[in-house]
Amino acid sequence: MNDRAKENFFTAVRLVLAIAIAFYWAAKLFLTAGVSATILLLVAVFITLISVKELFREEKRLWFVLLDIPVFILMMYFSKGALILCGFVLAYELLSCFKPSFIWYLAPIPFAIIPSLVGVPIQFMVASFLAVIYIQNDLINVPYRKQMIDSTIYEQNLKKDIDRKDIETKVQLEKNMLVAENRILEERAQLSQTLHDKLGHNINGSIYQLEAAKVLIDNDPSRSKEMIGGVTDQLRSGMDEIRAILRKERPEKKKLAMLRLYDLCEDCNSKGVEANLTTEGDTGLITDMQWETILDNAFEAVSNSMKYAGCKHIDISILVLNKMIRCTIKDDGKGCKKLVDGMGIAGMRQRMRDIRGILNFDTECGFTINMLIPMEGEVNG
Repeated sequence: MNDRAKENFFTAVRLVLAIAIAFYWAAKLFLTAGVSATILLLVAVFITLISVKELFREEKRLWFVLLDIPVFILMMYFSKGALILCGFVLAYELLSCFKPSFIWYLAPIPFAIIPSLVGVPIQFMVASFLAVIYIQNDLINVPYRKQMIDSTIYEQNLKKDIDRKDIETKVQLEKNMLVAENRILEERAQLSQTLHDKLGHNINGSIYQLEAAKVLIDNDPSRSKEMIGGVTDQLRSGMDEIRAILRKERPEKKKLAMLRLYDLCEDCNSKGVEANLTTEGDTGLITDMQWETILDNAFEAVSNSMKYAGCKHIDISILVLNKMIRCTIKDDGKGCKKLVDGMGIAGMRQRMRDIRGILNFDTECGFTINMLIPMEGEVNG
């Protein structure tokens, strides 16, 4: 049964019931006393109003049920009470518009004791049967269907929200990579300009003096020697300037480390594995040696995930706390039942020992590597 058939199943059931009850007693009247065209017309109108109301929204269906009340009264008048069973159908149609509590669906059953041409047993049986099917539909099926629709809408909205956040994360990752790359390029350009401005004249002057010393070396050795000494001192001074410039202009380890991690994530994304990097806290407190350990372990972990895990997603997170640095690398791959230390994991353990860190693994749901690194002050303390 397809979804549309399931959705309209109860409508078809109660329509069949209404038709069966109405025409059964109309036919019975016709065989006993003859049924008039008026009764047949009223029965047709009664069934039509019940059928047509299903084409409208719930807030408008009550009007069709209310229109059926005078039709039912006329039916009862012309049939001399023989069509009383249609009254039970009308009562439950009215209850279905309001969907009250369970006890209200039992209210029409006591009216089955009213004497009529139909007989109390049949009235009681029909009223009870209608109560069961309307309770099942209004209090069980309809709420369940609504819950399923709400759950589907919630899941769709959740999926859209997740997709939106994924897109925002990728866009932010690309922006961060571009910013980091631009900073590196700016620093390189600044370094080149500084070297040119500071050392260009120094080196050119040294070249001219060496050329002059080469000409004077035979005719005036002492003068030539003096000039070469001056060039040596000038070049030594230049070397000192180069060291000072490089110390001053050298890119921060943090910037280079973050750029390498972004490049690592981008490389994973280009190979079909979604990778994200998140940081929290002041990453400027991480020392150069700690950055080296984090980078080396991250590259080792991601390389293993790409080779062996069969994963679709990798998360790298760095959290700087008051006394600890926590770095987690997690994939959603197949994991492993037993962890065997190879050269890669052994190297990770050694690097963590060098900085007095703690390394542990979780292999049950994918593969997770947790690194806990004490802050520099905590280690010294």
